[in-house]
Amino acid sequence: MSENDQLPDITAFLASSVHDMKNSISMMINFIEDKLEEFKVKDPQTHQQMGPMLYEVRRINNNLIQLLTIYKVGNMLYPFDLTENAINDFSDEIWHQNKPLIDTHGIQLEMEFPEGLSWYFDQLLVSGVISHALNNAVHYTQDKIKLVIREADGFLEFRVEDNGKGYPDAMLQAEEKIKHGVNFATGSTGLGLYFSTMVAKMHKNRDKVGSIVLENNQNSGGCFILRLP
Repeated sequence: MSENDQLPDITAFLASSVHDMKNSISMMINFIEDKLEEFKVKDPQTHQQMGPMLYEVRRINNNLIQLLTIYKVGNMLYPFDLTENAINDFSDEIWHQNKPLIDTHGIQLEMEFPEGLSWYFDQLLVSGVISHALNNAVHYTQDKIKLVIREADGFLEFRVEDNGKGYPDAMLQAEEKIKHGVNFATGSTGLGLYFSTMVAKMHKNRDKVGSIVLENNQNSGGCFILRLP
């Protein structure tokens, strides 16, 4: 095969396809959420039955967004936007983004953060990480999820806590492998964890770098932690 006959780089085509799929699924999510509002009062049983459907569609959408973002970051195409964000406003947006899914599962969402706190981070990336963690918590929790945002040891800490049985060993081991630099291409780590770790490490302040932690509480439940400098 001559140089002129070489196949083009397929990654650009894949990225374009992922973008198109993401847009189509986003339309499906909007449709389902609108219908959920209709059924919430007039047909509670159907409202509850649609919960797993919304969970799965949002999970696919999150995966596509993560894949597209990883591609853009890897090809230096992502416009990293480090701006000051009021935590009050950020929390409100997270609440409205995730409340339809959480409501259909009958889960209580509690949010805790200090008034007046603000921090510099990429709002879209961090919102994606926290929404992904909340989506996972819906799967693992019994009936409660708590999002705590606080300043701790010079970092902004996001904690997504549930009251389920805790993270399975496979997820905890995957988080440790990511810390030790396992290549994502090997398929030995989860996409969501890789994406979250990538986003955390993109946030730097002098000698401090962001990180994620997965842990199981002693009493019950798992906790996803994102720390930003």
